[in-house]
Amino acid sequence: MASPPVGACDRREARLCAVTGGRGFMARQLVAALLRSGEWRVRITDLAPVAVLEPAEEEGILGAALRNGLAVYTSADVCDLAQLTQAFEGVETVFHTAAPDPRKNDFQLHYKVSVEGTKNVIDACTTCKVKRLIYTSSSCVVFDGVHGLFNVDESTPYPDKFPNAYLHTKAKAEKLVMRANTNGGLLTCCIRPSSIFGPGGIIVPNLVRYAATMFIIGDGKNDDDFVYVDNVAHGHVCAERTLSTKEGAMTIGGKAYFITNTEPMNLWDFYFMVLEELGYKRTKIRISSHLLVPIAYVLDWSYNKILSHYGMSEPPMLTPTNIKYLTLNRTFNCNKATQELGYKPIISLQEGVKKTIEHYHDLRA
Repeated sequence: MASPPVGACDRREARLCAVTGGRGFMARQLVAALLRSGEWRVRITDLAPVAVLEPAEEEGILGAALRNGLAVYTSADVCDLAQLTQAFEGVETVFHTAAPDPRKNDFQLHYKVSVEGTKNVIDACTTCKVKRLIYTSSSCVVFDGVHGLFNVDESTPYPDKFPNAYLHTKAKAEKLVMRANTNGGLLTCCIRPSSIFGPGGIIVPNLVRYAATMFIIGDGKNDDDFVYVDNVAHGHVCAERTLSTKEGAMTIGGKAYFITNTEPMNLWDFYFMVLEELGYKRTKIRISSHLLVPIAYVLDWSYNKILSHYGMSEPPMLTPTNIKYLTLNRTFNCNKATQELGYKPIISLQEGVKKTIEHYHDLRA
């Protein structure tokens, strides 16, 4: 008799989970991982009235799951408690990934979605008696934009001041989720991925966009922790599995964990490794950050005060925050996730770069 396809399971036996922001970059891989596990039915929630699938999704596990009922799409706004409560009905675990575009430095927008939206998620979980809530945070909730981070662990405190609205409100939301953890009630855990890359991400398109005028900012000696998107999804699955056991709930409930590829490397070496795979040559041109920062502040002021009112886009590379990102160390110790979540990367950095570039070539073709 033929074996069932990967991810196939009896709808009556599979547990039901919900993924907020489920059509986002990382969330798509998380949904696929949950379906491949064969353990879950997935309720995908996002803002759009309907889910428009890409051809690869339509032909893959997501399209099949939507057709056979193992996945269902529900339009729901995290800022609307009633919609969330309806979306979480009968759900055992919620994976909360919804967040605004981090490139938009709009504090009101980020506060509304990340802070007030997360309060709504917690309230809806409580009302619907959801057992577990896994929150997608960020490794940079401990980054102040001034001091580098080298192999820091989860004991690193939040900074007194954040470099942008995205991280400020992410940290606030993370605190809410950790405080919501209760014995005998809702169990919570926060995942802090480092710099995510992968098919459908923005790193490769941005690098290609600037390839012709690419230069190194600062001394070029700063390291970063890049993490392949499938590994981030895997980290969420590991957290849920651990949290679902009695011992695991006592160990990881209400805590946050860094998730990386455990392969920190020089940021510029990573960028040029990607560009060289795409056929571009590595540059030796370096420009001092001290020269660029004043220019970036002028551009930032011009955009916020004048250009944005005419519909012009903000230059994504030359912002004060991005210049700081590009010149400081940002590496994170992943030992705690390995020891307590059982997390280990399932895709190496080199393999992840290969998969990302193959996807980029396929899209262009």
